[in-house]
Amino acid sequence: MKTILLAVGGNSLIRAGEKGTVAEQLANASRTASQIVGLLAAGYRVVLTHGNGPQVGAALLRSERGASEVPGLPLDVCDACTQGEIGYLLEQAMETALQNAGVHLRVATILTRCVVAAEDPAFKLPQKPIGPFYSRSEADARRQTFGWQMVEDASRGYRRVVPSPEPIRIVELEVIRELMVHDVIVIACGGGGIPVITRNDHLEGVEAVIDKDRASALLAANLEVDLFVISTDADFVYLDYKRPTQRALREAGCRELEEHLAAGQFPPGNMGPKIESVLRFLGCGGKEAIITSADHLLEAVTGRAGTHIFPDRKALRCLEQQTLEVPIGGRGS
Repeated sequence: MKTILLAVGGNSLIRAGEKGTVAEQLANASRTASQIVGLLAAGYRVVLTHGNGPQVGAALLRSERGASEVPGLPLDVCDACTQGEIGYLLEQAMETALQNAGVHLRVATILTRCVVAAEDPAFKLPQKPIGPFYSRSEADARRQTFGWQMVEDASRGYRRVVPSPEPIRIVELEVIRELMVHDVIVIACGGGGIPVITRNDHLEGVEAVIDKDRASALLAANLEVDLFVISTDADFVYLDYKRPTQRALREAGCRELEEHLAAGQFPPGNMGPKIESVLRFLGCGGKEAIITSADHLLEAVTGRAGTHIFPDRKALRCLEQQTLEVPIGGRGS
């Protein structure tokens, strides 16, 4: 049985023009769940990860606005809160879809921590967008009121940015593996995982958000999955995105993507981390990756939609920016 690691984007759960209510997110999760049931019916084993950009931004905003009445929450705790929140919604949607399809599989969310380096330069240069989009005037007001750092994101407005260090190790990796052996559909590394550092031989939470695609690539490599799929709000990876010359990439090799990345085709706060993550997975022995929208997952996996990325001989290497914890006896051994 082939295994797919599916990384569901936070913006796939809260779509353009939506407020992000629980009902909206559950409806979107249900659409994704129906696609996943199709993958299961096609004979795949599925592991789920998910983003939390809009949700963790909302959690922080609630915490900061309510700080005069209840203690505020640090960012790592907000990461944990959204892992539980989104995992619950995905579990509800998955169990309903499985029951309707007559499929008897269990679903479990694993609250996942990812180790990062205390000296990671991201702590001095926040670049990860979280939360909703704001107009320029709204962004300026939040800079003054909350001291947020704001950047323009992919011509859709302004968003808050926070530190996003590189994930080094997944603490609950063996638990995830054990559940997979027992055919449990695992939801893990939510929002990229809760960032922790090692201090005095103990793990300690830090104020940051790990990019979920990078954490997903790390998990996919460690689990040696057959296919790494990133679900986002775009059907394809596009060149010259939102320009008159915009065009979809339907198939690409690693070297071609590296060239487009170096040419600035993929913004660091949007498609860039997805491309880098795919390159890391393929460079460490992965066979295929796909980037597509949540509504086209089944079509993409069966080759009828999405951008399909494959390794090539000149690009088959691990990128130096990431140390993947490939298990003993894994690929290349």
